[in-house]
Amino acid sequence: MTTARGPAEEQDDIAALAKGGRTNFFGFLLRLLARIPFLFIASRLYGASAMGRFASALVMVEFAGMIATLGQKRGLAQRLSEDDQHPANVVADALLVSTLFAVVASVLIYLFPASMYPTGNFTQADRLLVLAVWTLAMGDLALAALAYRFDVGATVRARAVVEPWVLSIAAGGLYFVYPEAGLALAYLASVGAATAVALVALAKAYGRPQQWVPSPVHLWRLAMRNLPLAGADAVEWGTRKLDVFILRFFVGEAPLGIYFFAQQFASLPQKLKTSFEPVLGPVITRNVIERNYKAIARQVCQVGFWITAAQAGIALALAIPGTGLMGLGGPDFVQGTGALIFLLAAEVVAATAVVSEAALVYLARYQNLVISLFTIVLQAVLTLVGIELVTMLGYGQAWRVAAAAAALMLSLAMASLVKSILLRRILGERLNPWRWALAWAALPAIGVGLLAKYLLPEWGELAIGIPGVLIVYGWIIWRKGFGPEDRVLFRKEVG
Repeated sequence: MTTARGPAEEQDDIAALAKGGRTNFFGFLLRLLARIPFLFIASRLYGASAMGRFASALVMVEFAGMIATLGQKRGLAQRLSEDDQHPANVVADALLVSTLFAVVASVLIYLFPASMYPTGNFTQADRLLVLAVWTLAMGDLALAALAYRFDVGATVRARAVVEPWVLSIAAGGLYFVYPEAGLALAYLASVGAATAVALVALAKAYGRPQQWVPSPVHLWRLAMRNLPLAGADAVEWGTRKLDVFILRFFVGEAPLGIYFFAQQFASLPQKLKTSFEPVLGPVITRNVIERNYKAIARQVCQVGFWITAAQAGIALALAIPGTGLMGLGGPDFVQGTGALIFLLAAEVVAATAVVSEAALVYLARYQNLVISLFTIVLQAVLTLVGIELVTMLGYGQAWRVAAAAAALMLSLAMASLVKSILLRRILGERLNPWRWALAWAALPAIGVGLLAKYLLPEWGELAIGIPGVLIVYGWIIWRKGFGPEDRVLFRKEVG
């Protein structure tokens, strides 16, 4: 029988969460630096239409890659905690079952290329993008297994260094060699390189399987056991991609490319949740086994505040100079500023849902799945209604993409509310990651951003305004919002 973890052990968990978040936050900064060259290359060299076509195909490929993991990105932590097998055998089972699903999905998409390119505008090289399904699934599982042992450095190397920089360099080089499919081939190269880095780290950490014999019955049971997690992952992923999936039937390739451009900036705050998610899963798993619900509530609130604070600051810094930021892609991209603002707001309101779900997938996986399904249905309805409404009012395609972004924001806000209420009832503990320091920090930061916007030229608005907003916001949050337990996030050693 397990014994409850004491205050010292709980403090160790908070320290582990802080260490993982700190390491991955550094990776977030690297990813930001690498993302800008790619967006500049893709928009200025390839153009909005090519980006829209690429975004349309990416929806299906990434969806298939995520489905192929069968929810094991989170389920793997639970299996490693409970299974008596050698850890390398557990990981091998996960990789094999995902490989089988990835192969089936890849063949189906390749045979029906219209699922990627509904307009029929593609080359044979573009169809090769289906090869990324397997590499995406393998990379996700490898990094999840490494995160179980608190090795988030591998995630930083693979996802924040290798993947974005290979993508930028390959996209630039392929434009002069094969511009018709340069973005697709560059993406293939980037995810392949990132997965190779992850698999090498996995082999070093876990070693080779010991007397491992694949069992079809065991693999089938593994797949069935993880179906609720797979469903939750699919729905959570779908809420971030459903807008692109729907828009490709209502707007042309160029407006979709502009929306994709805005989405790449807006998804940067979303990456902050991955700073904690890989480490939060194993920590919560241990406390679920021990039924230490008070510790789970404490960790959810702590990480929820960290994510909300960081995402709100970054959202303000990117939204206020949004016109200049979108202008990096060219004059035509400025019309996507409204979509950018809604997308950034969506990431802020989604923070509570993210951390609540990290516990619900272990405590109430079926209820969590139902809420997630309702969320994606609501988003679909709001998106279609919004697009139809702006069309009836006679507005152009820029308003359609803004309506899709607003639908995402509203549906994620609803999910945050409902999931936090459900988790609070299960734990029997108070859950509230909100602190008034967020508002006190936001007000002067907005003032700094507006001054930069109206007093400085566009280059100054970006080069001076964005750091200025982040500095003012961060200083006030540090002084007024962060207590001793929060400041562990910035300390390498915990006493």
